[in-house]
Amino acid sequence: MNENLFASFIAPTILGLPAAVLIILFPPLLIPTSKYLINNRLITTQQWLIKLTSKQMMTMHNTKGRTWSLMLVSLIIFIATTNLLGLLPHSFTPTTQLSMNLAMAIPLWAGAVIMGFRFKIKNALAHFLPQGTPTPLIPMLVIIETISLLIQPMALAVRLTANITAGHLLMHLIGSATLAMSTINLPSTLIIFTILILLTILEIAVALIQAYVFTLLVSLYLHDNT
Repeated sequence: MNENLFASFIAPTILGLPAAVLIILFPPLLIPTSKYLINNRLITTQQWLIKLTSKQMMTMHNTKGRTWSLMLVSLIIFIATTNLLGLLPHSFTPTTQLSMNLAMAIPLWAGAVIMGFRFKIKNALAHFLPQGTPTPLIPMLVIIETISLLIQPMALAVRLTANITAGHLLMHLIGSATLAMSTINLPSTLIIFTILILLTILEIAVALIQAYVFTLLVSLYLHDNT
């Protein structure tokens, strides 16, 4: 049972070779593009959503921070499409792998922190010691703030991994319960199946929200360092 429960989280292979790279490269191919002067409704809606999201994230940034807009928009689109594709049957969700989420979180966090130490060294160092701190507590607060800074990428990765993994596990359990009850009690099966449909709708919302939260937190780290 445990093996079947976590089988969907095992990285797939093709002829013994890992297929994770191909799966990661697949979502960008689904983003439609247009070569015409007048776009269709799908392209227009897509551009409107991208513009709305980037405007909301970039409003608080200065000119230097807005240079990250293309990267942040690409990040939220990639995570959202990857999460949504993972809800399809017999699919694999790369964002359930902590290693991949760390590979996204650490470079973005490090880039924001390095930018802060390069251009705003005084403000960056001021974060380690809040104003008005009593002298005896200064060493302890510096250590606490340093640890807090270092665990930020881990918090980003773990939050995304935990939310996506928990939803997939819950859907798998309820789906298994639906199949088991189908031969025992039909009314109970219909109730459980209704819960499964509602949970699927909730997971679609969670997939989009988690992509937005991940990107928004990276944007906030960038704002603190620009």
